[in-house]
Amino acid sequence: MPDTKGLKTIRLNLARTKDFPNGSDRHGYRFTAPLDAEGRLDAEGWKKHREHCRVVRFWGDEEDDIGHLVHRPGGSWGFTYDLAGDEGDEAGFKLSSHLFIPGEYVSIRDDDGELHTFRVVTVEDV
Repeated sequence: MPDTKGLKTIRLNLARTKDFPNGSDRHGYRFTAPLDAEGRLDAEGWKKHREHCRVVRFWGDEEDDIGHLVHRPGGSWGFTYDLAGDEGDEAGFKLSSHLFIPGEYVSIRDDDGELHTFRVVTVEDV
């Protein structure tokens, strides 16, 4: 059995928007990541568990995108769905400083360049 100690499964749901005034639990992300004691993404833990740091992007009736959490040179975080590089990546907006605690908000720029805000719904041990 793989060592997943310290990894969390995090669910983000789309926050309020013009199209979704109450937010949407049908639009968002589920991903696995290591968090530090305060609830921030942990780069050292990511290096150790990189292969387990997966993401699922669910977006209404669209097919789910499945990919990886990535930590880039310079410290930025994002999601990639195509390791060969054919598909666009999604970048988190200052994800390294955000707390992944239920009720907090984070922003992610999709591969079309549009910035969306999400609410942290759950953070659970893997």
